[in-house]
Amino acid sequence: MQDNTPSEVLLDPVMSAADLAHEHVADIAEALNAMPTEAAAEILQHFPIEQAVEVLDQPELESADELIATLPDDHATALLTGMSADRVAGVFRRMEEPRRSTLIERLDPETKHAVKRLLAYPPGTAGSIMTTEFVSAPKTWTVGQTLDHIRRVERTRETVYAIYVLDPRTHKLVQTVSLRRLIAGEPGAPVLSVASPRRPVTVSPQTDQEDVARLISKYDLLAVPVVERGRVIGIVTVDDVIDAIVRESTEDVQKFGGMEALTEPYMQIGFVEMVRKRAGWLCALFLSEMLTASAMQHFESELEKAIVLTLFIPLIMSSGGNSGSQATSLIIRALALREVRLREWWRVALRELPTGITLGVVLGIIGAVRIALWQWLGFFDYGEHWALIALTVAATLVGIVTFGSLAGSMLPFILQRIGFDPASASAPFVATLVDVTGLVIYFTVALAILSGTLL
Repeated sequence: MQDNTPSEVLLDPVMSAADLAHEHVADIAEALNAMPTEAAAEILQHFPIEQAVEVLDQPELESADELIATLPDDHATALLTGMSADRVAGVFRRMEEPRRSTLIERLDPETKHAVKRLLAYPPGTAGSIMTTEFVSAPKTWTVGQTLDHIRRVERTRETVYAIYVLDPRTHKLVQTVSLRRLIAGEPGAPVLSVASPRRPVTVSPQTDQEDVARLISKYDLLAVPVVERGRVIGIVTVDDVIDAIVRESTEDVQKFGGMEALTEPYMQIGFVEMVRKRAGWLCALFLSEMLTASAMQHFESELEKAIVLTLFIPLIMSSGGNSGSQATSLIIRALALREVRLREWWRVALRELPTGITLGVVLGIIGAVRIALWQWLGFFDYGEHWALIALTVAATLVGIVTFGSLAGSMLPFILQRIGFDPASASAPFVATLVDVTGLVIYFTVALAILSGTLL
C-alpha cells in the first residue's frame, strides 16, 4: 500500500485529490490537516466546489482560514459563498488582514450581511455560533406546503429537523414543528395542527454558549432558535454547541494547568508563542513559591534544632496541595454546570469544612502509623520523642488538608466574584498558596507540641 507523504502530494495534487475524493469528508479533513498549507490548498482546488465546501464546513478541519487565504480570490469567494454562514464567520475571525477585508468585500450582499452580523456578536455567545440557514414557514401554510418547501431548500439549510412557524405579517416566531411530526401529519392539515402545544424554547443572541448547551441537553433538542425582538435570526445546532464546548473545555483545561489558553492546535503553535503562553504563569508561580523559601527561613532556628522535621515537609506540602486541587476541580466544574451559584459559597464552605477535617484525620492517622512502624521496625530512628513527632505530623495534616479544601473551594468563587474566569484558579496556583500556608501551619503546630522537647 502506497503512503502519500506531503512531498508526494505537492508533486501530483490531481492524483491526490482523486484518491481523496471518495473518502468521507471527515477523513479528507484529517488528511488535509497532516499536509502543509500550500499542499492542502492545491488539493482543495482540484475538488468539485460542492465537495470542497463540504470539507471546509467540517469543524475538524484545522486552519481553514489559512487554506482559504492561500487560494485565488475567485476560488476562495466561491467556496466562502457556498459554506454555512457560521463557519464563514469563524474563518474570518481567525484570518489576518488585509486578506480578510479583501475576501469579505468580494462576497455577495446577502452573504456579506449575514457574516458581518455574526462577526458583530461577542465570542462565546449564541449569536457568534449560530447559523442563519434554517427552515421557516408561515403559519398559514398546510403540512403539504411545508414539506414541499423543505424539499426545495433542504440542500441550502443547516438542518431540516426543526421547522420554525412564523407570523406572515410580523415574521415573529409562533411555534416550532419537528420534521417527524410534520411527516406524520395530514398533507391538507394546517401546519400548526401538528406543532407542539408547548411554548418554543428560545435563546437571545447574547446568551452564553454554555447556557445554550444546557438548554439543548435539558430539552433534548437538535437545534434552538436565536430570537431577537420575537424574530428568529438564526439557530444554534447541537453540533455547533459541541464544537464550541470542546473548544471552551480545552481552554479551561489549559488554564487549569497553569498557562494561557492556546489559540491554535498544539502542533501548530510556534516556538516563541508557546514560550510566551507558558512563561507568564510559570514566572508568577515561581515568584509565589519564593514565599515558601521565605517561610522556611523564618523557621530556620527550629529547623536547626529539629532536623527531623524537614523529612516531612514534602509530605505536608503535597497533601495540602492535593486536597486544594481536588476541591478546586469540583467547584470549577460545579460552577460551569450551574450546580452551585455564586451566592451559595457559604454552603460550599460548610460542606468542605467537615470534609477537609475528615480527610485530614484519615491522612493524619496514616502518617502517624507510618512513623510508628518505621520506628518499631528499625527502618529509621526518629529519636526518643518520635511519638510527639508523629502527633505533630498528624495534627498538621488535619490542619493543612482542611485549609487546602477550604482555600481550593473558595478561590473559584472569589475569582468569579471579581470578574475572572474560575478556571484561572489552576491546580498549580492553589498548590502554591497551600504550600506557603502549609509550612506556617506545620511549624506552628511543631512549636506547640514539641516546645520543651526538640524545640
